[in-house]
Amino acid sequence: MKTRARPYDLKLRLTILGAVLGCCGVVLVGRAAHMQLLDNDFYQHEGDARFLREVPIATSRGMIMDRNGEPLAVSTPVESVWANPKELLQHPERLPELAKALGIPEDVLTQRIAQRSGKEFVFLRRHINPDDAQAVVARGIPGVYSQREFRRFYPHGEVMAHVLGFTNIDDQGQEGVELAFNDWLTGKPGAQRVIRDRRGRIVENVDLIRAAQPGKDITLSIDRRIQYLAYRELKAALLANHARSGSVVVLDVPTGEILAMVNQPSYNPNAREAAEPGVHRNRAVTDVVEPGSVMKAMTVMAALENGVDPNITLDTNPGIMMLGKYPIRDTSNHGVVTLEGLLQHSSNIGAAKLGMGMSNDHFYDVLHRFGFGTSTGSGFPGESAGVLAPARSWGPVEKATIAYGYGVSVTPLQLAQAYAAMANEGRLMPPTFIRGGEGSGRQVMDPRIARQVLLMLESVTRAGGSAPKAAVTGYHVAGKTGTSRKASAGGYQKRYVSLFAGVVPLDHPKFAMVVVINEPNGRDYYGGLVSAPVFHNVMDGALRLMDVPPDKVEEWYAQQPAPVAAPTIADVADGNVIDEAPAAPAAPAAEAPATAAALAPGALR
Repeated sequence: MKTRARPYDLKLRLTILGAVLGCCGVVLVGRAAHMQLLDNDFYQHEGDARFLREVPIATSRGMIMDRNGEPLAVSTPVESVWANPKELLQHPERLPELAKALGIPEDVLTQRIAQRSGKEFVFLRRHINPDDAQAVVARGIPGVYSQREFRRFYPHGEVMAHVLGFTNIDDQGQEGVELAFNDWLTGKPGAQRVIRDRRGRIVENVDLIRAAQPGKDITLSIDRRIQYLAYRELKAALLANHARSGSVVVLDVPTGEILAMVNQPSYNPNAREAAEPGVHRNRAVTDVVEPGSVMKAMTVMAALENGVDPNITLDTNPGIMMLGKYPIRDTSNHGVVTLEGLLQHSSNIGAAKLGMGMSNDHFYDVLHRFGFGTSTGSGFPGESAGVLAPARSWGPVEKATIAYGYGVSVTPLQLAQAYAAMANEGRLMPPTFIRGGEGSGRQVMDPRIARQVLLMLESVTRAGGSAPKAAVTGYHVAGKTGTSRKASAGGYQKRYVSLFAGVVPLDHPKFAMVVVINEPNGRDYYGGLVSAPVFHNVMDGALRLMDVPPDKVEEWYAQQPAPVAAPTIADVADGNVIDEAPAAPAAPAAEAPATAAALAPGALR
């Protein structure tokens, strides 16, 4: 017998379905409430991980200024464009547009992105104008963003290049002061939390994690005006004499502060990539030369300290002296000379005789006290200590050649420091690039002896000396020329280094300056003709810039232009007004050509 089916109850089924759905709704609402209100930490973290980002806050590097507060190195804000390769590669059709906007070849950009396809960050172009960067980002290309950075700018270009050095693209010091004081100049970047949308745009600044700290400023001892003078005159001298390279150092005598330091050839630190690596080094502290006759002032001081009578005379007849099998020659026969005459005429024989009269230990000790053979302590990266062999290794020949500047190698900064010490009454000051950062120094020579030799050196810049071209009108100038041949594996070549070291004014010394010109190839190559004029031109301007009063007042007044009465109407009508400069005075006599010594060929003054 068949069973009858129950009648279809629509109302019951709807009731059951509604109850089930209601229960599900309650469960969902309860679960949502639990997640939103009671147990929300995990999901909040997951949500933040997708939209909350910690981004760095760029900070500027400290400014470098000259002694008068003029900016020498500053940091300017720029933008860098970067991309997320994973995101960008999902839209390869936008790569040609991006390449054109960035000014990068499309194949180069494509290769760069493809090589970093597994990364989430790659720089596309760094340190560009902020407006240009924003124009690229504004195109809305997925995965392309920009960030703030700072770029170093050097307003004075190659004039200050070797002192300041430069930074790399990450704003880290690579050479010069930028490297020496990198930790001081470098700031500490900050950090903040932000919310980014799905396109990577910042829509909200959530929290400042760490404030950015700018780098600290530095005030150098360099005087921008004297630096320009030295740069201009050195460059002109190299061009005029077809020289290979050169250096100039100017020190403040009482403090040891470096007022100017220039080298040629130079480079533009704003376009450092375009320069040859070899020109980045600061030759004034890294390169050494045999100083030649500039060393004779040290020899005379050592002899006086050793007990030599200041009024002694030395017989240099007949202009040649045999030391064993080696001859020592002067440029000419100077006959019997005093110590002042030895310096004025730059006698190699006289200097050798003084050197031979001292013990090795005493002579070495004096040179070492004046800083030869050891670093000056300036703190400049890559500074050379020079070469001064131990006294025990000196034979008679070595000691004689050292007495007139061969067999010892020094940097221009070491020479300037030694002459500044002589001018500072025998007190050696550590050279410094920081204004007000001078030390106490140390006494290396009896003040009376240092003053005696300094007064003798004035004869070098007077008529009859080897460097009248170094004289500065209105000021007593002391100095010494040097012209040395360059050493090679087979002896000495016919390539020269021309030097001049001087101090001015003599009554109250303010400046010590050294000029080194490497391989002049013009008609002249003597220090008195090539380097001494650079000293004159730089000091003539520096003395006035620093308001140093003349110590030869009568001469200074005599050189001032006489007042000219205003022309009358009658003079103009009669054509009696003459607009013509007076004739230039005759140039002083040049130093005599030198005869090469077999002992140290070309031991010139």
